[in-house]
Amino acid sequence: MTYFPDDVLEHIFDFVTVNQDRNAISLVSKTWYMVDKWSRKKIFIGNCYAITPERVIARFPNVKSVILKGKPHFADFNLVPHDWGGFVLPWIQAMSKSYPGLEELRLKRMIVSDESLELISCSFPDFQSLVLVTCEGFSTDGLAAIAANCRVLRELDLQENDIDDLRGHWISCFPETYTSLVSLNFACLKGEVNLASLEKLVGRCQNLKSLKLNRTVPLGTLQKILTRAPQLEDLGIGSYIFVPNSESYCNFKNAILNCKSIRSLSGFLGITLRCLQAVYPICLNLATLNLSYAPGIPGSALIGLIRNCPKLQRLWVLDCIGDKGLGVVASTCKELLELRVFPSLAGGEHTAVTEEGLVAVSIGCPKLHSLLYFCHQMTNAALITVAKNCPKFTRFRLCILDPMKPDPITLQPLDEGFGAIVQSCKGLRRLSLSGLLTDQVFLYIGMYAELLEMLSVAFAGDSDKGMLYVLNGCKNLRKLEIRDSPFGDLALLDDVGKYETMRSLWMSSCNVTLGGCKELAERMPRLNVEIINEKNQMVENLDESQKAEKMYVYRTLDGPRGDAPNFVWNL
Repeated sequence: MTYFPDDVLEHIFDFVTVNQDRNAISLVSKTWYMVDKWSRKKIFIGNCYAITPERVIARFPNVKSVILKGKPHFADFNLVPHDWGGFVLPWIQAMSKSYPGLEELRLKRMIVSDESLELISCSFPDFQSLVLVTCEGFSTDGLAAIAANCRVLRELDLQENDIDDLRGHWISCFPETYTSLVSLNFACLKGEVNLASLEKLVGRCQNLKSLKLNRTVPLGTLQKILTRAPQLEDLGIGSYIFVPNSESYCNFKNAILNCKSIRSLSGFLGITLRCLQAVYPICLNLATLNLSYAPGIPGSALIGLIRNCPKLQRLWVLDCIGDKGLGVVASTCKELLELRVFPSLAGGEHTAVTEEGLVAVSIGCPKLHSLLYFCHQMTNAALITVAKNCPKFTRFRLCILDPMKPDPITLQPLDEGFGAIVQSCKGLRRLSLSGLLTDQVFLYIGMYAELLEMLSVAFAGDSDKGMLYVLNGCKNLRKLEIRDSPFGDLALLDDVGKYETMRSLWMSSCNVTLGGCKELAERMPRLNVEIINEKNQMVENLDESQKAEKMYVYRTLDGPRGDAPNFVWNL
């Protein structure tokens, strides 16, 4: 194939859409390398500090879509300081000069300033999609710039961001001639929006398929929106508070009956429970139901809603659903592929789920392949049963609210149960586990989790052997996250070459010392070894035997970053 003309090769390369596959074929020959260089349109950068934007642009000069991540995953659990870094502005500045055809930007855990958003809005005339997940640093002024200047914008998706709601005028900044919007999600905003402008925007955008509203949008406005946009497929309801049997309630019932295309339902940030039945008619065809932000819906009401959703493939709920509710899920949702059960933040009918609910779901939903499960307790027998019933798991994340709790029946560690999971689920790629665990579970992981790419561990293990079992056995491991575990310098330094094949290693509250971290940095100069020291001590004055409270290691092509704050030491 190397003798094919470049334009033919480029056409063939267009059918290779996975970045890892593109990376592999670019190594075949210099010709293939160059074809990949000029034809690559989408790039994924899992760590904004692993490479400079200038190097990325030189390697791929014709990119139209960028996915970029900043802070480590444990930032979601408040383990990374607020001002650690992850600034997107240098990337936007570089891309604004070299990627005039950029159409899509997806950012996660990054600091996004209003200046960044304004630069995006005026630098890319064909810009179509902006997705911000768990980002911070910007306000609705930045959103106003996006709305006013991105004339062909199709998607604006704001998920779990920390946004400064200065004014609610940003919706009004979409031009009167603007009609291209397909997806809009501002559920995480706390401030009010201009309701009249929102209604007009929805009315103009006849191709709008996904709309997720925040709590300030009342039911009266939602009813008008549904009347104007019966083509919606994905609906996120903000406020669901109104008087039963009132005129507004009747109007809403009639409006939602006409929305026959809705396949995904979420929201209910505020709710009048007696009016929940109004959405029952559209539940029959739902494939996705996300009620993870609806603490006002008690378990009994959740059960009533789910009984009307036989075609669900994706379900996110709070643990107030209880084991009984999960039993209803098992008997109703036979096509379920993904289940997430989050801990409740409200009291009332709160009942944490246990192993009984998970076993019931595994029996009734054998197609399940992705799980996130916060529970009160778990047993080895239950995990073994789950492993037998659902061998298709690719993601298995189980968090016991008491992280050191053993099997409540046998009082034994949960090693055998998780061992059954990794042995039966051959396609497992992401694993998070907790509970009383010894080195034995890591031996099982190293032996059987051949495709594992990410492992997250907390309060587990006995000695360095546990970490060594994983590093020596999991050949495809890309991310390893460890907190509050006894692993130390021996495990860290046993096979330092392993870290060059991984994206990152995070260790906090372990037994790794400052001296061990320094040795790693000396032996592996192509790694960035960062120590997060929030006590503001001088690195030169510390004893090398002192434990490193938080260590973040990642491979890099460009050396230590230049924007590290004083409390981040680059060794």
